Amino acid sequence: MLPTRTLLFPYTHEILQYLLDKGYVLHLLTNGFEETQHSKLHYSGLKKYFTEVITSEGSNSLKPQKEIFDFAFTKCCASPEECIMIGDSIEVDIQGAINAGIDQVFINHLGVTPEIKPTYIVNSLEELKTIF
Repeated sequence: MLPTRTLLFPYTHEILQYLLDKGYVLHLLTNGFEETQHSKLHYSGLKKYFTEVITSEGSNSLKPQKEIFDFAFTKCCASPEECIMIGDSIEVDIQGAINAGIDQVFINHLGVTPEIKPTYIVNSLEELKTIF
């Protein structure tokens, strides 16, 4: 049996290609297991967009802990000043980025009012073009 196709938010492929075309280097930082995440990337067609895939399993840490971000900085040869976190979870992605000292973009698909203030808030992936 083949895995089912991963459901993606609207405009996912288009915005990832847009960011690459603008010269951004994209990395994925996830609280998932190595094999599962790589399988999801393969079957969703997203693998080609990411230079590095950093998982909680590979880093031995979880978002929002600072350690997973420190691991990513080292693996990607980047500093916090060169990075921005794009995520849809205030508690995990945005708080993790704040803990790591990097700017954040909260993708507010559900229209919630966050208790913490991200650097940027957009309601859809397409709106990322207003930032980048």
